[in-house]
Amino acid sequence: MSGDGTLRDRLARRIRAEGPLSLADYMEAALWDKRHGYYATRAPIGAKGDFITAPEVSQVFGELIGLWCADLWQKMGAPDPVLVCELGPGNGTLMADFLRATRILPAFRRAIRLHLVERSPALRAIQEKTLAGENAAWHEPVDQLPPGPLLLVANEFLDALPIRQFERRKGGWFERRIGLDAAGNLVFVLDPALTTQDLPDWPEGSIAEICPEAREIARALGGRLKDEGGAALLIDYGYFPSAPGDSFQAVSRHRHFDPLKDPGGADLTAHVDFAALAAAATQAGARVWGPVTQGDFLSALGLAERVRKLSAGKPARESQAIEAACRRLIELAQMGSLFKALALTHPALAAPAGFGP
Repeated sequence: MSGDGTLRDRLARRIRAEGPLSLADYMEAALWDKRHGYYATRAPIGAKGDFITAPEVSQVFGELIGLWCADLWQKMGAPDPVLVCELGPGNGTLMADFLRATRILPAFRRAIRLHLVERSPALRAIQEKTLAGENAAWHEPVDQLPPGPLLLVANEFLDALPIRQFERRKGGWFERRIGLDAAGNLVFVLDPALTTQDLPDWPEGSIAEICPEAREIARALGGRLKDEGGAALLIDYGYFPSAPGDSFQAVSRHRHFDPLKDPGGADLTAHVDFAALAAAATQAGARVWGPVTQGDFLSALGLAERVRKLSAGKPARESQAIEAACRRLIELAQMGSLFKALALTHPALAAPAGFGP
């Protein structure tokens, strides 16, 4: 989109010219417009930003995922080289902790070829500093990754992909779009035509959400893992099984925000439908494990033991801070329940740690 003014002004002009936008088109513009898009123009992760992710809470998160991948690499037959990829690496914190932890298995560390998928110029600049000397390669679309056995991690990546919303009314499902009210404010409106999307038979008044891009990524990963081997770990906040509900939200300065008020000025996300991801990956030929809650997953990987080792010999205040941060990752009232982990693997691969009996 071209023209002067704020992104909101430009979106309003677009709506007047073309009609109401799908929610997916609105999210794409608000997050990725080159001049005003939220992720295209800023690096918002961390205590001083708009939100904080698990790797920023504790180094243990990235360390355990690194060891999870090292274990899977051995189960894969220790291929050398092996692609290690992260989707949406944020500040690079998870991968830095991941790589540090893998030093206990030098053969795996040497085999790693690091690939990062990142659209944000601002975040990529931070990642280049955080991971300086790691010989990483950056990509924008996932399908640019080179061939070969793959170990992929995506933490809080899928929740920011554009979604579409539909509302069940008498007579069927109608798409929710972004239009303008009489005063020129951005508002939700219903498409007058019935949608052709195949949606569940939920009651009148229900809202259904779909994320075509997330499904396509799961489908592509499933096919790749079946053909070339490896595994993918997807961690995010979301639900399982599929369920109706409006999960579209905005966050600014660690607080919820009106998602239509200031496009480009706040993070826009939606909860991840893990059942839809699992179905897409399974149909493409991968084996799906989980989802399990983040609390159960990290606990099964030995979080408590790692916390004990990390706290040993530290002053009481520092030990308490380490323990509090890790409790935040696993406690049900914090990140432990809403966040879930889903693993995709080659169909012949043994159960990944944290997902087996």
